[in-house]
Amino acid sequence: MTTLHRRLCNWLEPKLLAEELIKRWGEGGFIWLDGDNSPLGRWVTLAANPIDQVCCRGLPEEKNSANPFDVLRQLNHGHWTGWIAYEAGAWIEPNNPWRVDNMATLWIASHDPIFKFDLKKEELWIEGYNKNGIKDAIDWLQEVLTRQTIEKDYKKNTQIPLNAWEWQATKDDYSKNVSIIKRLIAEGDIFQANLTTSCTTSLAKKISPLTIYKKLRIYCPSPFSGVIIGAGAASGESIISTSPERFLQVSTDGEIETRPIKGTRPRHKEPGKDAEMAIDLITSSKDRAENIMIVDLLRNDLGRVCKPGSIHVPELLKLESYTHVHHLTSVIKGSLKTDKSWIDLLEACWPGGSISGAPKLRACKRLYELETIARGPYCGSFIKINWDGSFDSNILIRSLIMKDLILRTNAGGGIVADSVPNEEAQEMNWKLIPLLEALK
Repeated sequence: MTTLHRRLCNWLEPKLLAEELIKRWGEGGFIWLDGDNSPLGRWVTLAANPIDQVCCRGLPEEKNSANPFDVLRQLNHGHWTGWIAYEAGAWIEPNNPWRVDNMATLWIASHDPIFKFDLKKEELWIEGYNKNGIKDAIDWLQEVLTRQTIEKDYKKNTQIPLNAWEWQATKDDYSKNVSIIKRLIAEGDIFQANLTTSCTTSLAKKISPLTIYKKLRIYCPSPFSGVIIGAGAASGESIISTSPERFLQVSTDGEIETRPIKGTRPRHKEPGKDAEMAIDLITSSKDRAENIMIVDLLRNDLGRVCKPGSIHVPELLKLESYTHVHHLTSVIKGSLKTDKSWIDLLEACWPGGSISGAPKLRACKRLYELETIARGPYCGSFIKINWDGSFDSNILIRSLIMKDLILRTNAGGGIVADSVPNEEAQEMNWKLIPLLEALK
């Protein structure tokens, strides 16, 4: 059995080590799974110069396409990090219509060694199977620590004016689509759908995804945030995320956790009004119904691969507050059947209930009819397989997708029977504007 080696090193801030890793190895294949020093965001992973990588594109029946879930089943043992796109759902339900995005459906890379940070204890560890690689990493880190690291001025070269963004849909367009979904719900076609829209901008010159993320993490710290920069067949593609939402976590003994977020209110600078926003959210029958509906959907998804009687909901409709928004979050747990793996779980739950709707596949079909472009990695996931086979993933919301010089961001919300179209359009802004404001 391969032995995992761990070495405790002198502390260095993740943002400084990230910059040094890219200086040493270049951007391609760089990964940074970040945290916000909360209980959910305690651990940070950094790595560069992958030893292996795989990439999938396309839809079923297309030339040179591959099933991303089958590809994941064939990964060698090791530490893997990457992304999987929303349209991977085409391999689960090929009879539904799906769009092709220009981003990879799956890109995932193996690194050895990796740098792991414990933000609570301020400990930095180097981990890996390759003893020589760990020794080289320790020597290199010592060189970094002995010289002065000067941070760059990130503000100047990441200024993107608000008017530089081109919106896919106006507020009126979005409101009209909300009304269509409400009609479909009234007709009994669906119960809920997570309607999204996007905006894009063309960059005048290349900006490093790391530069953008370093700026965003100041304004929008989140427990499941980070940046992944593709390489090889995904060269020029990257995802920058400030996601607050865990999708699926699986421990080594098969214990599962998912934390769907449904229900949002903006934060307010004045404490009294901020508290009113929070109270309005937790007492809203519409938002509570929306959240509970997705809890039921996820319980059903987990039921396909979990031991009978193991699924339970330890936290229902819990208020979680972040820098710019309040959220309602629930927690569902279960135990994986002994003959099932985290990949079976991912397949059973894909795409995530909180960003699709109910019934899920019917909602996905209706969303295809209303949304004019592919979602791509948005509403997909960052995924991580640890050395011990444990698994974790987020839902890629509050995220930026970069393809060469094109930068895109998306937002949306769950639509239910008593949704108010204009209010739903406003909620879309609560979620998007902080990202755009941070970059202006």
